[in-house]
Amino acid sequence: MRGFIVWCPIMHDQFETRNELEENLLAAQEGQLEGEDFMKYLMDAQVFMPVKDSIGIEGFTSSDKAVPMTVKSEDDVEVLILFSSPDRSQEFMRDYPGYDGGLLAEFKWVLERIGGGVGISINPDWPVGMDMEPEMVLQLKNN
Repeated sequence: MRGFIVWCPIMHDQFETRNELEENLLAAQEGQLEGEDFMKYLMDAQVFMPVKDSIGIEGFTSSDKAVPMTVKSEDDVEVLILFSSPDRSQEFMRDYPGYDGGLLAEFKWVLERIGGGVGISINPDWPVGMDMEPEMVLQLKNN
């Protein structure tokens, strides 16, 4: 698992971790946790996936027709947006009307359902997060 993980810049002086996933993300960014060990941890970790749903009930989807939030990168790559918790998503989601709900799921479950050629961003716009290129996502999916 080399060369495909892009860690967000380390500017987390004011970032307070709120859960185990964030603690492990921070440890990996600071070099206290090897990237491969973090990826093993991540497979069973719970992530929050914002979704667009026609019927949003108290911020969670009630439909099996929910559309996950994706954005296009500068390189025109589709990127699935995930967060370490629902509250980390609120500010980001304000810029995307209709994404009023979300799913809490194991990262492995999300990975099993993602299409080819799609990257993943965990905690975009937060100082503690990561981006995965489509090649890395494919490699994880095949392992």
